[in-house]
Amino acid sequence: MKRRIVVSLVFLFAILLCAGLIGFNIFRDKMITQFFANMKPPAQTVSAAKVEARSWTPSIAAIGTAKAANGVELAFETAGIVKEIKFKANQNVREGDVLVQLDDTVERADIQDVQAAVKTAESAFERAKTLSSRGFGTEANFDQASAVLAAARSRLARLEATLEQKALKAPFSGVIGIPRVDVGQYLQPGSVIASFQDLDSMKVDFTVPEQLADDVKLGQDVRVGVSEADLPYKGRVTGKDPRVDPKTRLVSVQALIEDNKNRAILPGQFLHVEVILPEQPNVITVPQTAVITSLYGDYVYTIEQEERAGNQVQVVKQVFVKTGRRRGGTLEILSGITPGQQVVASGQNKLQAGSTVKIDNTIDVTKLDATKLANGQ
Repeated sequence: MKRRIVVSLVFLFAILLCAGLIGFNIFRDKMITQFFANMKPPAQTVSAAKVEARSWTPSIAAIGTAKAANGVELAFETAGIVKEIKFKANQNVREGDVLVQLDDTVERADIQDVQAAVKTAESAFERAKTLSSRGFGTEANFDQASAVLAAARSRLARLEATLEQKALKAPFSGVIGIPRVDVGQYLQPGSVIASFQDLDSMKVDFTVPEQLADDVKLGQDVRVGVSEADLPYKGRVTGKDPRVDPKTRLVSVQALIEDNKNRAILPGQFLHVEVILPEQPNVITVPQTAVITSLYGDYVYTIEQEERAGNQVQVVKQVFVKTGRRRGGTLEILSGITPGQQVVASGQNKLQAGSTVKIDNTIDVTKLDATKLANGQ
């Protein structure tokens, strides 16, 4: 009997112990779930920017090639032997300076003979003219003397022109390049002597898409530089082709850079060009970093005030937007947000709709360099 009671008590104790363990586990799981359900995630630190409606200066970006406003490959019109080279590479020369002299010994000897012939013909003409005016000479003698004088003067002018061609002169002021001839070398007509460029003012040839051709007008300002993020040189549009290239669907445009005194731009150099278009008012803009691109479209996180547990907190909302033009680190917004709203400018990778945030604008992303923005710095 006693043994049966002991067994019953042990069995009852085991049942109570198992029930207690099960109840404890259920209570523990419930409390853990309740704890995490009531736990609020910490506010994420982000930088913010205000949506603004401001004046917008649109532009057309292009790629161009520089060339000198005045630039030629110097060459002789006549054949001859190089007698003297009067310049050095990269020398500044003035208009009219003699650069290369060909041997003109024969021409100078001939010119003395022709000059004497001209004087003789002039004397004969004066005598014939005097006799004709007094009625002693015939009209035929006067005409013959006139023809002889005209022929002599023609031969003299031809020789003087030949002598002029033997001396290669600078057609304008500029910088001359490396000599491509040597003293004593025989040159044929058209032989190139050196490259000659006026580097003080430069032209830039570039193209724009046919859809934007009507936006480019003569006299419009342009900015030019060797880097897309740095366009320090200013100029203006001086020409535009009246046709579209049927192969490329592009229109050729030319601009003049009048101030290249430091000669930083060289002919043939690759350049970035920005054509400045008329200013437009009341364009809604945000920093380029504020817009996130996804498979469903572009969106931003707007910052709103919301009451939670009796406290005012800042929360973010996901708003899809339609974007427009870009300029530097600024992006045009066509629809989705209005001026005066605040958007998250950086730190979006930590957010989702409804997240609480706190704003830290220690670094103003609206003033960051466009190159750094593009590289995600």
